[in-house]
Amino acid sequence: MSKLIIVSNRLPITLVRKRGKLKIQSSSGGLVTALSLLENQEKSIWTGWPGIALSHLNPEADGIKKLLKSNSYHPVFLSKKDIEDYYQGFCNEMIWPLFHYFVQYALYDKKFWKAYKRVNEAFCNEVMDVADSRDTFWIHDYHLMLLPKLLKERLPNAKIGFFLHIPFPSSEIFRLIPWSEEIIEGLLGSDLIGFHTFDYVRHFLESVRRVLGYEHTLGQITVKNRAVKVETFPMGIDYEKYSGVLNDKEIRERVQKFRKKIGTNYKVVLSVDRLDYTKGIPQRLNAFDVFLKRNPKYKGRIVFILVAVPSRTEVEHYVMLKERVDKLIGKINGEHGTIGWVPIWYLYRSFEFSDLAALYSIADVLFITPIRDGMNLVAKEFVAAKTNNKGVLILGEMAGTAKELGEAIVVNPNDEEKTADAIRQALEMPEKEQYLRMETMQIRLKRYDLKKWASDFMDRLDHINEIQQKMNSKALSSKGRRNLIKFYTKSKNSLILLDYDGTLMPFNENPEKVKPDQELKSILRSLYQQKNNQLVFISGRNRKTLDDWVGKFSNGLVAEHGVWFKDGVWKTIEVLSDGWKKEIHPILEIFVDRTPGSFIEEKDYSLVWHFRKVDPAMAMVRVGELKDILLHITANLDVGVLEGNKVIEVKNSGVNKGRAALYWISKKKWDFIMSIGDDHTDEDIFEVLPGWAYSIKVGFGPSKARFNLRSYVEVRTLLKQMVGA
Repeated sequence: MSKLIIVSNRLPITLVRKRGKLKIQSSSGGLVTALSLLENQEKSIWTGWPGIALSHLNPEADGIKKLLKSNSYHPVFLSKKDIEDYYQGFCNEMIWPLFHYFVQYALYDKKFWKAYKRVNEAFCNEVMDVADSRDTFWIHDYHLMLLPKLLKERLPNAKIGFFLHIPFPSSEIFRLIPWSEEIIEGLLGSDLIGFHTFDYVRHFLESVRRVLGYEHTLGQITVKNRAVKVETFPMGIDYEKYSGVLNDKEIRERVQKFRKKIGTNYKVVLSVDRLDYTKGIPQRLNAFDVFLKRNPKYKGRIVFILVAVPSRTEVEHYVMLKERVDKLIGKINGEHGTIGWVPIWYLYRSFEFSDLAALYSIADVLFITPIRDGMNLVAKEFVAAKTNNKGVLILGEMAGTAKELGEAIVVNPNDEEKTADAIRQALEMPEKEQYLRMETMQIRLKRYDLKKWASDFMDRLDHINEIQQKMNSKALSSKGRRNLIKFYTKSKNSLILLDYDGTLMPFNENPEKVKPDQELKSILRSLYQQKNNQLVFISGRNRKTLDDWVGKFSNGLVAEHGVWFKDGVWKTIEVLSDGWKKEIHPILEIFVDRTPGSFIEEKDYSLVWHFRKVDPAMAMVRVGELKDILLHITANLDVGVLEGNKVIEVKNSGVNKGRAALYWISKKKWDFIMSIGDDHTDEDIFEVLPGWAYSIKVGFGPSKARFNLRSYVEVRTLLKQMVGA
């Protein structure tokens, strides 16, 4: 029976020692709640660190495993050194600041990186103890970005999802990491990768393109023989829990207690954050200072309750942040406060749910303005808790939540003057407008709650798995190869149509550096010498190169994507003109000048703009620009614009590989036809082949071909098997 295996850095419990004995202490939080909903639907195991420093060799380890197994938890033990270098080091002193755009705080320590790899491998080993290939894996957050690949290597057919709970930075920031390639490869071991917002999806796809060169189509990346989907899943909250807070007698009592303590004459502005440099707390305090200076009428009429939950108190930047916040609060209270009135109530501690819910209920304004935040669920909790629909949300535009809650007053956290104006606007907003804004946000949050977020992710993971299966069903299996070879050996007249680049040889930034090697020459020679074969090469190469490289092994050649063909002597497929070149060549020269790494290849009846060596992001822009210009200019010319593998080619209309292939297909009655190619241009051949022919695309993705092979290596293996048969 298959099961769901949830993997996160921490288990949803913590082991604590009490009187020398280990006890289980439950944890709370959005992720715990969401995944517990999934756990109720299917058999599941949660794998993670139990919260105490302990080597897996420690005698206590086996006892802890037995203790946790009854709750479907499987621990990963980390030593004190692992925690220092992996968690506090790589995760919190490199990934956390970098992914939140605090580049100046990031430490690129190789010792940390080694620990990160070591711990990810330890997680993999522990997961494998409880897993098999039928299971579904959901891996969480930046602590485990190498784990998807490690698991996929061991369980190639397993369903693996990954969700990042923090922002993913722009590619310029991400590529500062010396190990960016390994991290991207690790994440691409997943079948589905989820982010809170489309911005993070866009940044990730751009990083994939720039680091590894993989393109995507509507967020789907083809990695070798797999499809990897990248999508947006904005995390929700347990809406019913917060919308029903006033049904709880204890919370109602706390509301009354807080109201009495604060007084009924004050407007309440509330902030709730961890004390982290990403949260923009100093900027928020400065904006509040500006507000009081500009709006003296609110002095003595407003209370700003600032809840700051202690975080990473041993890290230098956090110590400095606390000192800065303490000084700012002292300055503002000292400057604006009066006897009997303190403008800022500063609470530096954790709050229980009941206290937090009571604060949400009495607050007139929630003031949340992070410098950078993956989502920020506090904003959503506040909206859900306002059952009377009175209240205003001020939200920083850098929070992921701002993409969903557009009815909030959205501000730039670094613009203190406009943020101060937003406070005044919130306090003076008419109740009818508050009601309309709040109701709209509540409807949205209720519809896409925590349960919907989790089930939506799992549904999409199932969907991408179905796509994988369809792709794999076209893979030329061992049985398929045996059938192919069986038909081939029985045939009296065999036509074999082969592309060259990407099919028989790998691509190279310099197209002249892929001459056939000795292995390929041997295969082609043997294939050519078998008397029943007609071996034809159909390529985008110019005719001289094609003739020099494979002419001696061929019964026919097609060059320049169908312009030239050789069946004895070279000739064009029809009477062609090259007069159009003088108009097109200057345009291509402009793009070469503007695009470092690109170059022009001139053939007899075509011009080719190569961009394999161009930065992928720039190439995407330039390709779009060039195609638009060329399509406009060639509208009244008998010329076509063709996009191939890292090339744009301009040539005479109506000339393509499919038309050239038809010449050989029609020459005689064949009882075996096979065509292999990797490019968009080979689709024209696959389209004109008889339905029974073996059409094979190299690589995976949408294609008219009946079958797929992974790479040129598998093509060579197949050809060798045919020769041997």
